[in-house]
Parts: sequence; structure tokens; C-alpha cells
Amino acid sequence: MNKFLDNINTAEKNIKTADHLIYSSFPLLKDKRILIKAIKEINLAMNHLINSILQYEFLKKKVKLFKDPRKNFKTFVEDCAEEYGITNEEITKIIQTSEIAKKQKESPMEFIRNKKVIIFSTEMDPTQIEIEEIKELLLTTKNFLKKTKDKMKLLFTP
Repeated sequence: MNKFLDNINTAEKNIKTADHLIYSSFPLLKDKRILIKAIKEINLAMNHLINSILQYEFLKKKVKLFKDPRKNFKTFVEDCAEEYGITNEEITKIIQTSEIAKKQKESPMEFIRNKKVIIFSTEMDPTQIEIEEIKELLLTTKNFLKKTKDKMKLLFTP
């Protein structure tokens, strides 16, 4: 039963780390690796929150879990998102974050130019992410955490 709570706690840590990287470390150091790490932390937080919701709903016997993460994400979108107040726009940002993190992982090269992180695919197709977009993704993740905790509020009261 504690696995979904562990996921929420881990997501909170990921969000705090990403927030610190974006608002404290990056302005001082201006290193692209800081923004890349922030994107990874945001993606991890979103994944932990989705897993937490799925595990919680599984315990309540409302959803079925699969070994395939794509099927689990589909279950989240179709069966859980609306109940937790997750909008289509937020789902789009979750998918966007996941795609950016995947592209970065597979990327042979990335750099920062004019307040944009530019990630090249293996075919040298560039993806540009502005710092403001990363901040928006972080804000979406914070809202996602709040909605998740609000829905599970009975578990967090002493």
C-alpha cells in the first residue's frame, strides 16, 4: 500500500530538485547540463505521479495494470485523468516532456543558444526548447502533484 505514497514523495523530491536547478543553479552557472537535468527531473516526477495514481486506483480495484508502460499510460488517460482533474492540455505537456526526455537521451549533441536548449536527433533534426517552456513544464508538474495530493487528501491528513 505504501508504494504509491513512495512515488508521491519521490515526485516531490524531483520537483524540488528541478525547481532549484531552474531558478537557482541555472541563472548562476548558465550550463546547459543544468536545464537538461531539470527536464529529466520533471519527466521523472510526472512518471512517478502517474505510477502513484495507477497504483492507488489499482488498490481500489478501479483499474488494471499492465507490464507495458504505454498501456498503463493509456489507462491513466482514459480512466484516471478526468477523475483527478488532469486536463487535456496537461496530458499534452506530460507527453511533450516524455518526448523531450527521450530525444535528449538518444541525442548525440545538445547545446544552448539564445536562452534555448537545442537537442539534435540522430538524424541531426533539431528540437528547440525555450527556458520559459521548461518553467511551464515544471509548473504543470507542480499542479499535477497538487491535484494528485488533493484527490488522495485523506491519506495525507494526520
